[in-house]
Amino acid sequence: MQNVILKTEFHFPGQKSLYKGKVRDVYNIDNKYLVMVTSDRISAFDVVLPKAIPYKGQVLNQIAVKFLDATADICPNWKIDSPDPSVTIGKYCTPFPVEMIIRGCLTGSSWRSYKKGAREICGVPIPEGMKEHERFPEPIVTPTTKATIGHDEDISKEEIISQGLVSKEDYDLLEKYTIDLFRRGTEMAKKKGLILVDTKYEFGKGDDGRIYLIDEIHTPDSSRYFYLDGYEERQAKGEQQKQLSKEFVREWLIDQGFMGQEGQQVPEMTDEFIQQVSDRYIELYEMITGERFVKTDTTEVIKRVEQNIFNWLSTH
Repeated sequence: MQNVILKTEFHFPGQKSLYKGKVRDVYNIDNKYLVMVTSDRISAFDVVLPKAIPYKGQVLNQIAVKFLDATADICPNWKIDSPDPSVTIGKYCTPFPVEMIIRGCLTGSSWRSYKKGAREICGVPIPEGMKEHERFPEPIVTPTTKATIGHDEDISKEEIISQGLVSKEDYDLLEKYTIDLFRRGTEMAKKKGLILVDTKYEFGKGDDGRIYLIDEIHTPDSSRYFYLDGYEERQAKGEQQKQLSKEFVREWLIDQGFMGQEGQQVPEMTDEFIQQVSDRYIELYEMITGERFVKTDTTEVIKRVEQNIFNWLSTH
């Protein structure tokens, strides 16, 4: 397999900390810049799988860059530059301790809760008689807490405000940005023959007191897409929807008897499977953006990434 970014251990001038997420390594430079390296790691069921996927980081980073640029008129975002296909450098922000999840359809965890009898999610009432994958009358905002370890937990707007996680004034703006960004994402997806089903946004506050959109946006890791063509027919027949997301990786793991539960072993990821996942991510990129994916030279990928970041920091 090709060279991949499984982990980074860079040391930059002014570096204060390094945060390693499931997929991203984030370097804090002097509380002024955040350098986000999107690795080729892949996670499912809150578990980072042992092998990396060639070009996955480039796919995610370049989709996020495209959508950050395409939504900057709606909401200020943290991005300053992307000096490498797998890197975004942005404004240092203090993240809010919640993720803003917005859903256009009754799918995934929301459907599982609904099937068990729940008729509200995060304090939002859900109508009776809905089918799996059916569109909500209006998209619903269902935030979660941001867990440093383990699973994020559903939380209502009222709980967020009463627990002092986010002020009412800030929350109202987060909710407005979330709805407006989802609307733009939905319009852009429709032009590509897709339905933006659900997604998550993360926000932070800059040292200027303003709220910024941070992290990724509308990528297949943070969002679920359905194919628009045939959606209504499949719904009418009670068939599963054709999805464009990393759901196929979760399905493969489930078929192998793995759901991230204690005592379960991650199944062997063969070279053939890894190549399939890489090809699928590239296909996702081309569908979502409408552009051809150009593979960058990964001969010495870690060196390339490090040098491109050094070069950028030395001129800023």
